[in-house]
Amino acid sequence: MVETNWVFLDGDFMPADAARISPFDRGYLFAQSAYEVTAVFAGKLIDIGAHLARFQRTLEGIEVLPPEYDLLALHHEIMARNALQEGLIYLQASAGNQGPRDYYGPEKLTPSVFMFATHKTLIGDLARDGITTISYEDTRWARRDYKTTQLLTQTLAYRAARRAGAHTAILHEDGLVTEAASANLWIVTKENKLVTRDLSAALLPGITRGRLLSLLGEAEMQIEERAFTLEELAQAKEAFTSSTGVVIAPVLSLDGSAIGGGQPGPVTRRVQAAYYEFIGADLRQLNWL
Repeated sequence: MVETNWVFLDGDFMPADAARISPFDRGYLFAQSAYEVTAVFAGKLIDIGAHLARFQRTLEGIEVLPPEYDLLALHHEIMARNALQEGLIYLQASAGNQGPRDYYGPEKLTPSVFMFATHKTLIGDLARDGITTISYEDTRWARRDYKTTQLLTQTLAYRAARRAGAHTAILHEDGLVTEAASANLWIVTKENKLVTRDLSAALLPGITRGRLLSLLGEAEMQIEERAFTLEELAQAKEAFTSSTGVVIAPVLSLDGSAIGGGQPGPVTRRVQAAYYEFIGADLRQLNWL
């Protein structure tokens, strides 16, 4: 990813190297900070309404007041200033600098808002070729349905995966898969049924996940929302992840053992085609589908 030049911070657009955030910000001191990342494809924001709704829900959950800015307008402005046609826009709101370090702080926490963008090819090599994974114990806090910047477990999971020669990690708890390190996870059973974990506080309600449920339901594909085990993942016919940043990535292996045939399968390719068509991609240019 290539970071763009213009960012937004607390009411002003400025060059990225001019942005300054207080070391007394509660996001830094206590990880009291929410974020969203929205994809841009062919100059269009993908599912921005759902992203902003989840952002609002997270802010309520971590007791930070909503920003007073027009967030949709800011997304369009940062796209224009950075000439962003394809990539990602990150929106973050922390509890801000509220004075001396104090766990409670003031009753009402006014947010500090930061936005930046990156140029990124959304349908790239990982979508075409697939990803390898390792299993990693899920040690996150109990409210994983809030999208906060408290990402230490995910960071360590990625580092462990890279050291093992894999792309990412599959988080698990008591033998049950929660999600991937930064994506929701799906498996395809021997009967070609799609299974993804049902929503709860144990995992993030992915926006791409939600869109896929709608698209695949319209395509009359069999879908089951439930928890599944690491063993079920290992024995699955196919598996893939869904996320804003990597969109849909076939999962080729877990802990060095191939899943299914060890290559992207036909159900995964069908899912990819349905989503890529939704965002406006020209499927004729994706000759690997």
